Amino acid sequence: MSYTPTLKKLYFEKVQGNLQKEYGYKSKMQVPRIEKVVINQGIGKAVADKKLIETAINELSIIAGQKAIATYSKKDISNFKLRKGMPIGVKVTLRREKMYEFLERLISASLPRIRDFQGFNTKFDKRGNYTFGISEQIIFPEIEVDKVTSMLGMDITIVTSAKTDEEGFALLKEFGFPFKK
Repeated sequence: MSYTPTLKKLYFEKVQGNLQKEYGYKSKMQVPRIEKVVINQGIGKAVADKKLIETAINELSIIAGQKAIATYSKKDISNFKLRKGMPIGVKVTLRREKMYEFLERLISASLPRIRDFQGFNTKFDKRGNYTFGISEQIIFPEIEVDKVTSMLGMDITIVTSAKTDEEGFALLKEFGFPFKK
């Protein structure tokens, strides 16, 4: 028997049926689903310190449970001492089981650790996808606070198959995503 993440089971057992009833979809294939989660860290200080990229790759790989890759600049910007091809960030794209596992850890373990957390805004991108930022990587239990050299924030994008923001919001709400009241 293979392992299935709890959020994936929740989607097929409860969320899919609820959304199908609410929006009147004729087929379960029409019901929106989460397609991927992209975690991105822009590291501006990496222009001066190359070790920051290695540290960020290691930390993001631990958080995501999958190897992160460096992102490189596309053009020269002299004001920032930036040359084309220099590493300026890291990213990782999660799909299938790893995506559900990450979201489960995010919702149940990491977000409750943010001090004075009121919930996220309900601003979507007009296509049912949701992006939010986290200011410190230490909210994740996988990160050892003693070994952190610099605080790095990250942007997390949840890409859904929803056609509208309303459907995307309903999907994430069903998963228990903490939105502001």
